[in-house]
Amino acid sequence: MTASSTRRTTVARTRTAAVGAIAVAGALILTGCGDQTKDNGSDSSGAASSSAAPLADKLPKEIRDKGVIKVGSDIAYAPVEFKDDAGKTVGIDPDLAAAMGKQLGVTFDFENGTFDTLITGLRSDRYDIAMSAMTDTKDRQEGVDSETGKKVGEGVDFVDYFTAGVSIYTQKGKNTDIKTWSDLCGRKIVVQRASVSEDLAKAEAKKCPSGKKLTIEPFDNDQQAQTRLRSGGADAGSSDFPVAAYAVANSGGGNDFQLVGEQVEAAPYGIAVAKGDTELRDALKAAMDAIIANGDYEKVMKKWGVEDGAVTKATINGGK
Repeated sequence: MTASSTRRTTVARTRTAAVGAIAVAGALILTGCGDQTKDNGSDSSGAASSSAAPLADKLPKEIRDKGVIKVGSDIAYAPVEFKDDAGKTVGIDPDLAAAMGKQLGVTFDFENGTFDTLITGLRSDRYDIAMSAMTDTKDRQEGVDSETGKKVGEGVDFVDYFTAGVSIYTQKGKNTDIKTWSDLCGRKIVVQRASVSEDLAKAEAKKCPSGKKLTIEPFDNDQQAQTRLRSGGADAGSSDFPVAAYAVANSGGGNDFQLVGEQVEAAPYGIAVAKGDTELRDALKAAMDAIIANGDYEKVMKKWGVEDGAVTKATINGGK
């Protein structure tokens, strides 16, 4: 879930060809779950024994001893992370974590939480990392609230591993005149709270002319926003491109939504690590680089139809 206070002018071309590939990745997005509970049912991490893990010695000793990395994640954001029909945590992030776990000799244990509380969870040691389609931004690196510009914490470091933009989508066959953010003036949009979609909507609302107010309705998770739009309670929704494309391809058998316009705000997803936890950060970067080199990363990208967002190497704090 992207979030940023500094508007970037980068515009990524809409990758509508990826929608068909994403459709193969899974069934209709399931009901959201923001209960902050541990995902005991997920075995997607696939950790290997330390003896078979070439990068195990790069981890902090306490994590090597536990054999587990606790991951804070909003597990309601298909196809990045979500629950399948059996209640198992699946998606791009769990699959990448599974491959990294083999390199590091640990299990990545995903715990569900609302997106806007994940960095707080890092600060309180509830999680070792946050891996949840989180965009690496300078504000997050520096612990600055993107809306007020005020310092609210020490910030986090990121290990960047994917690139995604933001898309607008509408009910299929409706509001076809919406192509850009400026077309939303006088309309209502649903978004996930604390995401760049909400930031973009707030910025656009300030530009709307008198008598054409842009109404913004934020939700704890993206699935709730989609439900609202599906029922006709809004004119449009906005999510990161992979998520919007997945919803378009799968919701209602592909009959509920349509992508409109071009995706914008192309920026890196990063694994968030607490400031000062440099040993863990660097171990994660080494593991990500290793799975990029050995082809496991590419397999995950192809599985979920998101090759266009792939990177050729992991980066530390590459967000702007």
